Amino acid sequence: MIHNYLVIAIAVIFSVLLLVMLGQKLRIAYPIFLVIAGLLISLVPGIPHLQIHPDLVFLIFLPPILFEAAWFTSWKDFWKWRRPIFLMAVGLVLITSFVVGYVSSALIPGMTLALGFLLGGINSPPDAVAATSVLRHMKIPKRINTILEGESLVNDATSLIVFKFALAAVITGQFVMQQAIVDFFVMGGMGVVIGLSLGLLFAWFMRWLPTNSNIDTVLTLIIPYVIYIAAEYFHFSGVMAVVSGGLVMSYNANCFLSHTTRIQATNVWNTIIFMMNALIFILIGLEMPVVVEGLQDYTIAEGIKYAVIIGGIMIVTRIVWSYLIALVPPRFSRKIREREGLSDLKTPFVISFAAMRGVVSLAAALSIPLVLPSGEAFPHRNIILFVTFVIILITLV
Repeated sequence: MIHNYLVIAIAVIFSVLLLVMLGQKLRIAYPIFLVIAGLLISLVPGIPHLQIHPDLVFLIFLPPILFEAAWFTSWKDFWKWRRPIFLMAVGLVLITSFVVGYVSSALIPGMTLALGFLLGGINSPPDAVAATSVLRHMKIPKRINTILEGESLVNDATSLIVFKFALAAVITGQFVMQQAIVDFFVMGGMGVVIGLSLGLLFAWFMRWLPTNSNIDTVLTLIIPYVIYIAAEYFHFSGVMAVVSGGLVMSYNANCFLSHTTRIQATNVWNTIIFMMNALIFILIGLEMPVVVEGLQDYTIAEGIKYAVIIGGIMIVTRIVWSYLIALVPPRFSRKIREREGLSDLKTPFVISFAAMRGVVSLAAALSIPLVLPSGEAFPHRNIILFVTFVIILITLV
């Protein structure tokens, strides 16, 4: 049995490599190419249907991907552009969740406001890998890259916290706005505290332990999982913990990592993250038959209609918000003008459309339980899954 799984794993990895090479030859960003390829492969008769387990993404894939993104983010640039980063990563996610919540509850028959917020929390965070992979083919100013990468570090945490509160509201039937706001900041803030504390602790240990390049490289692979599990154990934001831990360790890397170790670790991390991202995007395409099979109470046409309308509203919301935060505050604040300068019309335009949804949205949707504690089927789970999948295709492809 284990031999069959090994053969399948080797075949999938080899296929991914071939598809990435073909995408490079055709000058197509590999996330787009892999999703389309996975979708086409899933339609071939006889291909077994693969189902992504949400824990596989949240626990195995998410911590190292976030840690790597935080490690290679310039703290100086991140802090300089902190205003637009947090307005996009926190403000826009919350606004998008509210807009999608009210629109979907009015658009989809039987959809409650709590289920609408659940759908909004799932689909509000753009995928960093997809955006940077597409933009790599263009001459994009450093300012835009910094804002998009910084946004991607924080918005996953914001959206997953919204998702957890909306899910709890659906399951319990209770939602207190004031308590939710307090819990939101507590979960995020304590996640940052845990991440910073563990990041500094690991940096101190690695500085004084008699390690070598191989040991240090392995430790950097273990650390994001330890930080994530520790934060989640105390019911705080594991995403914020990993991001803050990665940022503080990267900032102090010269104190505990030698030049040789940094080169070795960078090469190892680049290879591992490339394979993780590539596998995730082809799995998104392969997931399509499972999502369609679960669409029982709605037709495919209805699901596509809902996804197009909701996806379009999300795009318009991002465009309006991007222009507002780029053009309005600098006009009224001299400090912002001195630090950031006046933005042109091109910067918010690019940021508006660099909003491809990806694996975090799909994993969050798949993590919705099948049944409520009462034993009843979770309401509208199938249409939420389908709408999420179509929005990923719309924004990515």
